[in-house]
Amino acid sequence: MKKTVAVIFGGQSSEHDVSCVSGATVIRNIDGERYDTILIGITKDGRWLAVDSVESLENGSWKQGKTTAIVSPDRSRKGVLLIDGEKTTFRPVDVIFPVLHGLYGEDGTIQGLFALAGIPYVGCGVLCSAISMDKLYTKVVVDTLGIRQAKFVAVFGHELADMDACVARVEEALSYPVFVKPSNAGSSKGVNKAHDRKELVYALKEASYHDRKILVEETIVGREIECAVMGDGITVDASGVGEILAADEFYSYDAKYNNEESRTVIGPELPEGKEEEFRDCARRIFRALDGFGLSRVDFFLEKGTDEVVFNEINTLPGFTSISMYPMLWGAKGIDKKTLITKLIELAPLRK
Repeated sequence: MKKTVAVIFGGQSSEHDVSCVSGATVIRNIDGERYDTILIGITKDGRWLAVDSVESLENGSWKQGKTTAIVSPDRSRKGVLLIDGEKTTFRPVDVIFPVLHGLYGEDGTIQGLFALAGIPYVGCGVLCSAISMDKLYTKVVVDTLGIRQAKFVAVFGHELADMDACVARVEEALSYPVFVKPSNAGSSKGVNKAHDRKELVYALKEASYHDRKILVEETIVGREIECAVMGDGITVDASGVGEILAADEFYSYDAKYNNEESRTVIGPELPEGKEEEFRDCARRIFRALDGFGLSRVDFFLEKGTDEVVFNEINTLPGFTSISMYPMLWGAKGIDKKTLITKLIELAPLRK
């Protein structure tokens, strides 16, 4: 008997459009012989809509839908409520696959709803999702592992009222250039590189539009290396590694999604032993954060020292045509259909 998978995409974060593309990839690669699907799109203003086909997702017409589709928090009836005018119907669900990037999708909030409902779901749990989405608190955890990461200064939104004091604190701790990042944001949204005081002020203001917590980091000059992990809460598998060759000064949102000169290399040449070091660090970080299901762990290989430097972890990495996570597993002989099946099968093992 087929199981039913509810795929949820879109969302209210700045990564809404990327999530829709990832969602289409996931839907098209779900094994139709094993699973039925229910498609749910969340609009930018927070409406939950039933979506009739992957084609309507791809052409954007799903946003004109009239049927509300929401996950029921009632554990006695695990499923989705479909509300069309005065008519309400119920469809049971076995597994939820959230293909949501950024705030309200990758930060533990929607995972809490799934946990409350008692429905197995793909990906990391509430704790791991919340900590990993917050770059500042991720650093606090990784500091306990002895894995090197960039030096940083934390700035809070309310402190920007005294911009001179914020700038002075950053300049006392770090040398230019520095990276300025919202603590909670993905796909490089709101991230800027500041070469001087004027650019730092601009970057702090820009980051504050995305989050009240801001991370200012030293610049690590080196190669950008990524590793995919997958685990069941006990064992963790790590893929090989891939390298980001950004067309811009850093892998910004535009460089990632809008500049065709940005590219990725699977299995790049590295100094002896470094690939295994990346893989080992990725597994350790995933475990320390209580990871489950999937994540992509990003590093630098520092120029001049060849030291491994942790950058960040993404608990719901992209599934677009240029996304590293499925490409890394593809290089290991696991195609998208097999990969998505594995992730769905992991979901009930969280218990």
